[in-house]
Amino acid sequence: MWRIKTEIYVQALVRRVNADCVGVIARRGDTDAGGIYVRVNRLDGRSGLLVAFTDMNGERRWRVLASHLTPDGEIDDMLTREIARDPDMWVVEIEDKQGRHFLEEAVEGDWQS
Repeated sequence: MWRIKTEIYVQALVRRVNADCVGVIARRGDTDAGGIYVRVNRLDGRSGLLVAFTDMNGERRWRVLASHLTPDGEIDDMLTREIARDPDMWVVEIEDKQGRHFLEEAVEGDWQS
């Protein structure tokens, strides 16, 4: 299956987010195949975290690592651990008071609580 480069996917996501709110690349990873994490910052001391993965059919999907109601410090700690484990990963930060992630692919897990 043909896969789009990670850098191009991340740039497209940031453009889509910036149509409604603020999205930035907070950390650059491997341009071809780096892992992608999306942090949604509600700007009230709470954030959420999602990670991309490839399912058994070769499709990109997302897994909730922490709901959008998680204290910022917990998200910071999670990202620090993930970066230590995978220095080639990307982090996209979305600033949205409503806690929207703007991802078009399927999301597994509980984002709302």
